[in-house]
Amino acid sequence: MLFDTHVHLNDDAFNEDLEAVIERAKENDVTRMAVVGFNEETIKRALELAQTYDFIYLIVGWHPTDAITFTEEKLEWLRELATHPKVVALGEMGLDYHWDTSPKEIQFEVFRQQIRLAKEVKLPIVIHNREATEDVVRILQEEKADEVGGIMHCFGETLEVMEACLAMNFYISFGGTVTFKNAKLPKIAAEAVPLNRILVETDAPYLAPHPNRGKRNEPSYVKLVAEKVAELKEMKYEEIAYHTTENANKLFGLY
Repeated sequence: MLFDTHVHLNDDAFNEDLEAVIERAKENDVTRMAVVGFNEETIKRALELAQTYDFIYLIVGWHPTDAITFTEEKLEWLRELATHPKVVALGEMGLDYHWDTSPKEIQFEVFRQQIRLAKEVKLPIVIHNREATEDVVRILQEEKADEVGGIMHCFGETLEVMEACLAMNFYISFGGTVTFKNAKLPKIAAEAVPLNRILVETDAPYLAPHPNRGKRNEPSYVKLVAEKVAELKEMKYEEIAYHTTENANKLFGLY
């Protein structure tokens, strides 16, 4: 069994063949998925999916690239959504310095507001970090995010950063990048991360793992991620599947 802890099945890339994608996931040991809604449109679509499929859970939040569109009304909407029985975490939230779509100061404030909301509603958080590691870690520390913990999504940072995140009660999640030939940091981190703090994901339709790199990613490919992690940790695939699924169920409160 596998738990794809971060997937965008609500993306238009799956409009034409969603059922086939889901069937392939089942055929490749995927028993649960967490679909991420990160703005108004994707949250609404994620809600539809969660209401249709019993094995789909929800992560809802506001993406840093969309921070400039965040309002008090959106914050209140997230607060209401947090009570939905299928919502297991808030996110993806964080900072993104690659795409220049929202000023840093606005990103900071929206990030802080969501962390505070998560502490209020007692849900873990899912962190998006692109070219902003120092500020992400600083804000998590300042806002005492360790009170709820969560997931460092698609991790690819140094061991020092990983240790700082582990100290704040975060799980380390690996996606397709851990299979990329020249991606050294994810591999080093995967080798070192404790078994009780590791997760796997696809981030589909993005970042498809080798040998499908450059193609549309899909949940079935999380098995390729788990197999690579097993290779790096010199363990059996079944062991990694077990530990990552147990970790996800524990974090999300699913038993």
